[in-house]
Amino acid sequence: MNKFLLHTAAKPVLFLLSLAPLAWLVYLVATQGAGANPQEFVIRSTGDWTLRFLCIVLTITPLRTLAKWPALARMRRMAGLFMYFYVVLHLLSYSWFDMGFELADIAKDIAKRPFILVGFAAFVLLTPLAVTSFNRAIKYMGAKRWQTLHKAVYAVAGLAVLHFFWMRAGKNNFAEVAVYAAVLGSLLGWRLWQYAKKRAKSPA
Repeated sequence: MNKFLLHTAAKPVLFLLSLAPLAWLVYLVATQGAGANPQEFVIRSTGDWTLRFLCIVLTITPLRTLAKWPALARMRRMAGLFMYFYVVLHLLSYSWFDMGFELADIAKDIAKRPFILVGFAAFVLLTPLAVTSFNRAIKYMGAKRWQTLHKAVYAVAGLAVLHFFWMRAGKNNFAEVAVYAAVLGSLLGWRLWQYAKKRAKSPA
């Protein structure tokens, strides 16, 4: 009963916590607490929160396995959708504040600047994952094909770190990049280790 109540309460709590960064961002902009360049602050903040939610999404499976708490898997979908929510805000912020929603200029910028191209590629890969994150999509596609598609999140992790690395290269500031790379590298490394153990146990 306690586990049921905990699981019932977990989703609304996670939902509110996931909206908290957006609420705080709106508050900072409204109260002129976003610095001298609030547009850049919004773009950077939404990008940072996309990366953080990516880390959360990839942490859930190891945590679920180590804690032996299968119900955590149900939190992954909401966390993944919020990751997509923040990447959409990130893209819209860039398109509005930097490009004025000029599609031709956006297309030229994507083609011209590698870090924009890599970031946009990550967004494109995330879109089918968000669209197929519901039970009907799993039933329609079949569990095996659905799982194969959603492994694209690993490629997204690599593209996200590369996007962040190239974005910070201009200022030669890689401290945060190294932190995210280490976290995401560890989470992907854990999966490779689990895969290797599974292959070692399987009959030849």
